[in-house]
Amino acid sequence: MAASLVLAESAGPGITLLTLNHAEKRNALSIELVQALLAALTAVEKDPAQRVLVLTGAGPVFCAGLDLAEAADPARAHQSAELIGQVLRRLSESRLVTIAVVRGAAVAGGAGLMSACDFAFAEETARIGYPETRRGLVAALVMTFLRRQLRERDARRILLTGELFSAHHAEVIGLVNEALRGEQLMPAALHIAAEVMQGGPEAVGRTKQLLAQLWPASLPADLERAMATHLETRQSAEIQEGLAAFREKRPPKWVPGK
Repeated sequence: MAASLVLAESAGPGITLLTLNHAEKRNALSIELVQALLAALTAVEKDPAQRVLVLTGAGPVFCAGLDLAEAADPARAHQSAELIGQVLRRLSESRLVTIAVVRGAAVAGGAGLMSACDFAFAEETARIGYPETRRGLVAALVMTFLRRQLRERDARRILLTGELFSAHHAEVIGLVNEALRGEQLMPAALHIAAEVMQGGPEAVGRTKQLLAQLWPASLPADLERAMATHLETRQSAEIQEGLAAFREKRPPKWVPGK
């Protein structure tokens, strides 16, 4: 079952297209789906002929974030968090150049997948956001990537308000490269892939490596700090209330000071 959750196909010489394939669940990041994505990524990385990875989602939504049923289960919180941290880091640090093609929506962890990629192209009607605080969560893991990409004021607004915003706004603040019509997305991604292929494989790989190393703090160090916060909030009473309110389609009843 897990293998079918991510489809792999060639998108041209040296280019692999990976598709999250659980449309009925809006490609939510269940443990099984993330494991399948990690396995698919490993398989592509082992092939030296492959140099670019395009990531997209089946159905109308790129990725809706955490599987909420698993998020409400404290027994699965640690495994889920570890796997999501792994896949974000792998997409960012992979020797492959990674390109996200986003249709419909990229929310919470789904927006995290997008932000971990080297390039992102979003359908102009797509909605993007990090609504974790509205569920009693902290967008800790994805925050490690946002702070590398956005001005602090923009990062604070989208993280503290939890509001969803348009692909065009995401383009303005630098979270996506371009907001495009649906039929333009894949051609734009493949154009960038072709441009990347003009460079030497070792030079491109070393460029990615150096970009990661030039930040004041390393990605692993940031993710370790973020993981501690993520796990703490995944086990809080607040997340249980936030998820219950989401399921019951009602405003959450927050208790200040707890």
